[in-house]
Amino acid sequence: MQPSRQDHGVLSFEDLNSYCTGEHNYLLAHWDSLSQDERFSLARQITQIDLGLLQRELKSQVQTCDASELSRRAMPPEAIRFSDRTPELIEQAMRLGGQAIRSGQVAMVLVAGGQGTRLGFDQPKGMYAIGPISGRTLFQMHVDSLRAAMKRYGVSIPFLVMTGPSTDQPTREYFSSNANLGLSQDDLLIFQQGTMPAIDATTGRILMESRSSIALSPDGHGGIVRALAKSTWLEQAKSRGIRYLFYAQVDNPLVRACDPLLIGLHILKGSQATTQVVQKRFATEKVGNVVEVDGKTQIIEYSDLPEEIAKQTNPDGSLKLWAGNIAVHVFDVEFLDRCSQSAEALPFHRALKAVAHVDHLGNLHEPKAPNAIKLERFVFDLLPAAEKALVVEALASESFAPVKNAIGSATDTPRSCQKAIVDLHRKWLTDAGARVDENCVVEIHPAWAWDEQDVKQRISHPVSIHCDTYFT
Repeated sequence: MQPSRQDHGVLSFEDLNSYCTGEHNYLLAHWDSLSQDERFSLARQITQIDLGLLQRELKSQVQTCDASELSRRAMPPEAIRFSDRTPELIEQAMRLGGQAIRSGQVAMVLVAGGQGTRLGFDQPKGMYAIGPISGRTLFQMHVDSLRAAMKRYGVSIPFLVMTGPSTDQPTREYFSSNANLGLSQDDLLIFQQGTMPAIDATTGRILMESRSSIALSPDGHGGIVRALAKSTWLEQAKSRGIRYLFYAQVDNPLVRACDPLLIGLHILKGSQATTQVVQKRFATEKVGNVVEVDGKTQIIEYSDLPEEIAKQTNPDGSLKLWAGNIAVHVFDVEFLDRCSQSAEALPFHRALKAVAHVDHLGNLHEPKAPNAIKLERFVFDLLPAAEKALVVEALASESFAPVKNAIGSATDTPRSCQKAIVDLHRKWLTDAGARVDENCVVEIHPAWAWDEQDVKQRISHPVSIHCDTYFT
């Protein structure tokens, strides 16, 4: 028996059937056997899918990019290298960046949609404790850095956290139970990225995870543009005079929140989309390759870059394609708003995956080979969409120590990240004149010193550090 119209804000069966059209009415195959709560959940999932967009994407035979073709035409990006940073350029950029922050034109977004599965951690990655002495979580590391920026420039800076379907509720609970980590409620916005349904690679049909649920997955970090527009934040930002959005990912605690130098260079060069990079440690390092193709800045994933191209060198033996993406960006809010209104600005990337699903009879299928298309958007596709994009090199030792893999892995582990934090803070202290015993672990809280200049002001005479010390 078909149900009548419901009173809880979702469409009735008749309206859903009309919305789905005959082409998609298989999504309602098990409707009669569902409870009211299951019907509500399924109806909400269906109506949140842009079926028109999905159909256009599936009918299109044009893939986002032929990575091998791009690779053959790829050149090193035009960039501000670390060696190009003259005192005059640094002073000018720091002044412009500082003015933008101080005048309330800057907000920060932290992408935190992932679970800590690869770390052996069954909670949102942002809740992973990484402070070498303090045990502060990744979330705390970023918020502490942001609060130090607020203190230096005497301004409130909006902090946006993009979660995923599996991390949204625990992230909200974490911030709520920890007093928003010292942020005011007005400065904090937690929002969830969108999802896309998995599509049967043979039939083009949307797959069902269960009788009452569509097989959904996050729409990629590029989903941030659509999610910000959906949350109305982009409109609010423009009305508040926020012109620049500083972007970082939660797994890299060396990020300096709202880095005034990077923001200042973005403004100075008239960029709409700026990306910070580091010199790759070796040719096949697992980072995105920032390149220039036909005059446009692009990123080619390490998995898509043929090894023979990755290993190309310059006459001096250095890597030709040297620039590694570390997912630190500055975007013009006006540019993001324009991209949110254009379906072409951020194309979908397709990946073939094995996706478990139920058929129209309710039988579960668990394929061992890829059977489904998953659609994702990547935020770095904003770079070629920009009229002016900028690439800025930073030192990895100061800017990039991601936490991706469990202890015992070859790279990007909690131990390697903690060592990078200690090494950087040790350098700040020794450059300021302190003597630090070789075996001492040191950690500096941003409230004590946000950067090396703050450390020099703190240490007015030679000091010796003989034991593990947390400066806070």
